[in-house]
Amino acid sequence: MFKAENISINFSNQVILDEANFAINEGEIIAMLGDSGSGKSSVLKFLAGLSSNQKGNVLLDGENLTIDGVHLVSPDKRNIGMVFQDYALFPHMNVKKNIEFGISHLSRRERKSIVENLLSLIELEGIEKKYPHQLSGGEQQRVALARALAKKPKLLLMDEPFSSLDARHKKDLIAKVRDILKKTNTASIFVTHDKKEASGLADKTAVIKNKKLTYK
Repeated sequence: MFKAENISINFSNQVILDEANFAINEGEIIAMLGDSGSGKSSVLKFLAGLSSNQKGNVLLDGENLTIDGVHLVSPDKRNIGMVFQDYALFPHMNVKKNIEFGISHLSRRERKSIVENLLSLIELEGIEKKYPHQLSGGEQQRVALARALAKKPKLLLMDEPFSSLDARHKKDLIAKVRDILKKTNTASIFVTHDKKEASGLADKTAVIKNKKLTYK
């Protein structure tokens, strides 16, 4: 369903990741594990079309999104969702408005149905009118996930999604997120430096070490 070919990440003419290749099937979850500075987050941004000046090809359902490092499809047209490390919820919008942000072109009835279904899926019914500052870290992360899933992306990218949570809440949320991704059959790549996170969420783990990506 998704392929990344010969992905190379460079900073100031220094190669961080050299010609990585990986593929993802529909509904599959892959963890990208590596030390700080190994290029994990940079790979996600490149796949999403949010960064340039890198090398490689990106294909989704047979469509070329990026060829030889040149983005052919803009980030908003890639059918790729992204959840950031800091959740990136809009503080001036309530939960309902945050989830609706990427689907404003739909009818009011369609938006209402999607929001209700997603809040049920993330087990946070009844919080539509709350604002991000009124939610716990885990609740904010689940709302960020719901916002990304609202557009029904073929691929979801998650950048260190559990790093700000304590160990007790992290374990519960990892299980919930895996369940949500499997229920929606959403393929996902998430980056982490934590082996326990990788084993708890992913079907496969890709490790970046010494500028190379290998599967464990």
